[in-house]
Parts: sequence; structure tokens; C-alpha cells
Amino acid sequence: MGRAQKGRDSWERPARRGGQRKRQVFIFTEGKVTEPSYLDILKDQGVPLADEVPVEMHIANRRADSGRKPLDLVEQAIRLKREEDRKAKRAKLEEKYLPQVWCLFDHDNYKYVRDALDQAEKAGIGVAFSHPCFEVWRLAHYKPVSGSFAGVCDGAAGRLPFPRGSQDAKTPKVVLPHQILGSYKTARKNAERMNGQHPAHVGKWDRDPYTDVHEFVEKALHIDSY
Repeated sequence: MGRAQKGRDSWERPARRGGQRKRQVFIFTEGKVTEPSYLDILKDQGVPLADEVPVEMHIANRRADSGRKPLDLVEQAIRLKREEDRKAKRAKLEEKYLPQVWCLFDHDNYKYVRDALDQAEKAGIGVAFSHPCFEVWRLAHYKPVSGSFAGVCDGAAGRLPFPRGSQDAKTPKVVLPHQILGSYKTARKNAERMNGQHPAHVGKWDRDPYTDVHEFVEKALHIDSY
């Protein structure tokens, strides 16, 4: 991450008359392409939840070429949260405006994924988690998802209905607006149904398939639809 600029961050300054303060949400993503391209669409096209404070999102590690494993993300998120908590305390922010720090990462057969989830929970870091990978959430925008992928992401990615020769197929890691716009409610319904097939006693790190990205969309970003 680059060197911080001198002076107070803009959100620390009092909101201008006639303007409204926004809650700052900082996000660390495991993927360098897929998740950021998805978040950029939400930033431009997301419809905010009524009666909730507006949110300004920041992809905290957009330019990073390393440190993208789940445990690395959580460690970076914890450091940033300490900094942002200090700023918020100085600014005497109301609770509803307190900044949040989130991580978006997948199972992807990562050995320490449970440790990453546990550390994040203890530190107050939000996590949007998918098993085996984020493509499960993308797939939910198209159709119901059932059966296990045996922890293999290619199994989920291979189900994405991208026509051969299309831009979708040429750049499969990039989320394009037409792939998701107008489909959020469908995706959430499909994800909830998919998650519901697992017994309650099974930890989410062992649930295949699984995703709770829809909870992140609403709880962290205060987005109702897109």
C-alpha cells in the first residue's frame, strides 16, 4: 500500500453544509481482477438501501501484487482497522458512521482458511466468504447452484454460461455489467437456497458450495439491488 497522504482524510473533516457524511468501508480482495471488477460495478450501479447511511467504498489493496492469501489479507485488514479506529475516535463519529474493514476471500483449498476466518472474527473484520471460490456467487446470478464442487473452483467457473467467442469467454475473470445487473435478487435467493442445504453444525469453511457475498452487499455496502 502506498504512503499515506499528510493531513486528515476527507471523511475526518466535518461534512459540508447540505452534504451528508458517508460511512467509509475498506475492502481487501483476494483476487486482483474478479472481485474489484464486481465492486466497481456496484459502486457505479448499486441502488442504496432506504433509511441507511450512505457508504463510500475503497478497495484497499487494488494495486498490490502480493499478500493476497486469506491470512495476509486479514493481517493487513487488522492493521488498517486500528488506524481507522483511531481516526474515527479523533473525529468523534457517531456509531452509524464508524468505518468498517472487510475481506473478500475464497476457500480455494487454502490450508489456513479457518484460521483466517477466526482471526477476522476476533478482530472485528468482516469477511465475505465463498467456497470453493467467488465464481459460485457469479453463477448464482444465472441459476440455482447445487451439488458439491469438491473444492475445485474450475467446476464453478465452468458452469458460467459464457458463449464461445464472446467477450465474457475471452475475459472470464472480469465481471462485466451485463452479467449481473438486474439479477441481484435472483442471486441472493439462489445463494440462500444453496447455503440452506448444509446442516447448521457444519462450519462455513466446510460448506461446499457456499457464499455470503449477498450479506456483505447489504450489511457493508448498504446496497439493496443492482
